[in-house]
Amino acid sequence: MGYVGQTAIKTQDKIKEAMGGILFIDEAYALSSKGENDFGEEAIDTILKAMEDNRDDFIVIVAGYPQLMDDFLHSNPGLESRFNKHLFFEDYNPQELFDIFVSMEEESNLKLDKKAESFLKGHFEDVYKCRGDNFANGRYVRNIFEKVLSNQADRLVNIEDISDDDLNTLIIEDFDDCL
Repeated sequence: MGYVGQTAIKTQDKIKEAMGGILFIDEAYALSSKGENDFGEEAIDTILKAMEDNRDDFIVIVAGYPQLMDDFLHSNPGLESRFNKHLFFEDYNPQELFDIFVSMEEESNLKLDKKAESFLKGHFEDVYKCRGDNFANGRYVRNIFEKVLSNQADRLVNIEDISDDDLNTLIIEDFDDCL
């Protein structure tokens, strides 16, 4: 368990590491969520002071889902004025989601059979059409890929004479309970 004051010290250590470079804070809005121990506010205050005192020495980039980031930037009067450049990245489209999956399978020396390929392309079309504000993009694809690998391993464990093609091919059954 942490204590009041410890967060500032740990945050200052990270800021020192970032000097001359970039401090990147993903899902930065988590710092502004009010919890049992409000250590996030202490971290924000420390970061804001360092940004003011060392504005020529490092860059701070905060990232996260658009609405949550908007809430974050409005949670402290100093945040919005210090983060005056905003970049918005569109969600990956269905083809890009599929391409991410393919790159993961190629890295693992795997391939999709035709049925699995057609199924996955259709799935990404459907997911993209129904995605919410917090769609996880690449993380969503990675989670599917990891579940498919697990299902493939479960399927192959019962085969006595496994061929290289069996080992290297993902089939539609490997997608059961993954989506």
